[in-house]
Amino acid sequence: MSMSSNVQGRALAVLNRVAQADWPDRLKLRQPLEKLIFTGSRAGFRMAAERSGKPSGKPRPADPTAVFDLSLSDDQKMLVEMLGDFAREMLRPAAEAADEQCAVPAELLNQAHELGLAHYGVGEAHGGLAGERTTLTNALIAEALAQGDLSLAAALLVPLSAANCLRRWGSPEQQARWLPAFVGEEPAPLTAIAVNEPVALFDPLKLATRARRRGSHYILSGEKCLVLRGLEASRLIVAAQTSDGPALFLVDAASKGISRQAEPAMGLRAGGTARIRFKGVKVPAEQRLAASDFDYQSFLDHAALAWCALALGTGQAALEYVTTYCNERQAFGEPISHRQAVAFMVADIAVELDAMRMLVWRACSRAESGLPFHREAYLARLLCAEKAMKIGSDAVQLLGGHGFTKEHPVERWYRDLRGVAIMAGGLHL
Repeated sequence: MSMSSNVQGRALAVLNRVAQADWPDRLKLRQPLEKLIFTGSRAGFRMAAERSGKPSGKPRPADPTAVFDLSLSDDQKMLVEMLGDFAREMLRPAAEAADEQCAVPAELLNQAHELGLAHYGVGEAHGGLAGERTTLTNALIAEALAQGDLSLAAALLVPLSAANCLRRWGSPEQQARWLPAFVGEEPAPLTAIAVNEPVALFDPLKLATRARRRGSHYILSGEKCLVLRGLEASRLIVAAQTSDGPALFLVDAASKGISRQAEPAMGLRAGGTARIRFKGVKVPAEQRLAASDFDYQSFLDHAALAWCALALGTGQAALEYVTTYCNERQAFGEPISHRQAVAFMVADIAVELDAMRMLVWRACSRAESGLPFHREAYLARLLCAEKAMKIGSDAVQLLGGHGFTKEHPVERWYRDLRGVAIMAGGLHL
């Protein structure tokens, strides 16, 4: 089967799943969703045709002196609008129960599979819809979903993140072996990303988890914490220290020597966070991700941008929520938004969100253009980690006593937004 026909076939398979579902009709999303899938199919066909007979390579670096364009393409606008509606209509009503149960409802998992999000992490050569320039689009997906709920969005993005990770850091042979499952008709075996470790002031560049080479295997020992959907994952992408630096390994979660337990935290509860221990786990050497240009720092930077994008989405939701609340809440015969202290606090949230978005989009743009982006990703994470917590705290404060109750979602958003400063890995743009 040719690359172009494979891309067309995979896109039509996604369309077929959507056609059999009833929820797009309830949300009036069928037309934009079908249009989006057809557009992705045509784009994949066009790019495959253009590259026919030509060796694939890295994206051509953009001119660093070119104008930084913040406008989105028509496809990106359509994607953001469609996923934003899905987030508000489907994720937000389910968020409170998911937070209490520390799990994603099965219905949402099925709907996410029908949306075909993982296709945006798999290249056309393996049946997906991801082109060479995907980082910003992935950030827009995360931002749009997080407007419904950060924790649910993070959980639903785990398959897409794993696909991105394997596509970016796996060798051509590993990609051909593992990526097609992500775009099959049935959901792929869930692959979670494990980086965080339960140590004070954890530094992802100084991993305590070790992988020692023994013949044709590595022996993996260590402990990971706050692994999103770690209990239900069938496979794990594990960051571990080797004799030649940090590396990533694809590990069967049922391997001897692995033990797992639930680790519910203050926030990200719907993400089903887990503690995972590795005691002398044998991992075949061919399951070490082996891209010729593997860059562990870049892996961390892509993960940081994923959490920044989630912070943007939930911060935007908080801004819209408190704006409506402050305009409707009456005190002393007028809306509390007429009070200068309240108005300034709301305005500060809007200003910080614009600054955060500028840094995140700038870093994503440089990443997908083949330009160095570590500085931009680092600055984006610094700003988002600080301001996301402040936005969550201010949203609670603006609602007064109501902000402390579960009657309003801001207390949950506050708890989730604090996780942006803590999480390393787990997601990947």
